[in-house]
Amino acid sequence: MTTLLAPDIQIRPLTGNIGAEISGVDTSQPLPDETAAHIRQALHDHKVVFLRRQTLDYTRQVAFAENLGTLTLGHPIYDAPEGRPHMREMDSRQGTRANHWHTDLTFIERPPAYALLHSKILPPVGGDTIWANTATAYTSLPDELRDLADRLRIVHSNDCDFTDDTYAHRAAQGDQDHYVSQPYEAEHPAVRVHPDTGERSLLLGGFARRVTGYGPQAGRDLIRILQEYVTKPEQTVRWQWQVGDLAIWDNQSTQHYAVYDYGTALRRGERVTVAGPVPVGVDGRPGTALRGDTSAYSTGAS
Repeated sequence: MTTLLAPDIQIRPLTGNIGAEISGVDTSQPLPDETAAHIRQALHDHKVVFLRRQTLDYTRQVAFAENLGTLTLGHPIYDAPEGRPHMREMDSRQGTRANHWHTDLTFIERPPAYALLHSKILPPVGGDTIWANTATAYTSLPDELRDLADRLRIVHSNDCDFTDDTYAHRAAQGDQDHYVSQPYEAEHPAVRVHPDTGERSLLLGGFARRVTGYGPQAGRDLIRILQEYVTKPEQTVRWQWQVGDLAIWDNQSTQHYAVYDYGTALRRGERVTVAGPVPVGVDGRPGTALRGDTSAYSTGAS
């Protein structure tokens, strides 16, 4: 059912559990506080929102994103384009494919709170992105498994399955070593409490490497079992991009997967991210950095 927030602003849910399309908002222009608040609320309600046909350059995308908070640098490992410190170019020519379920940058102490991806170039066919709701995934767990998840701590690393799956092109060019040359690891609760809504959600994804206190095989099995609840079709929404689309997702309660089904065609988007807090578990314990210093990234200090 479409929600009418103002004469020209509408929010249309896309599935029962996740995703909504917002119309009537021009993100290239300064936003009234009320409109910015509606967008933030829609993010919390629907986890990922989409706006079609947005005309954004770097300056305008940054200005719009700042309605959601302080921006990070473009990436904790890779340099940003010159003169655009907050941007991460998602360019298939550079091997940036992200075709593995993940929450962005969970291998650092403070993963981003929100991400905003603006579509610039698309392949003739394919190149969709799928998002999953990790909050409804949590509530769908059987009681006994939910109780166990509440107590688990998981180590996330930049040297992981995600790296192996999504940087094969970079590895062929000898560049994968750069991604893992500086190890980054953080231990986070398997279940985090959202700082704004209080919702509990599963904090897993492709950077999750091992479970604290469990052996390697048992840890992998636990991660796999929990992850299966996240990626059930009923927890997901699939977006078919058009050039100019802007996707905004709550990185604190989602995972996503960029479908790599477009061969050698070019796919390019521009992403900026909003700084997030340290994830906090059900027991009140925060996540902690184990290896690597990403404080400059999280504060947006270039």
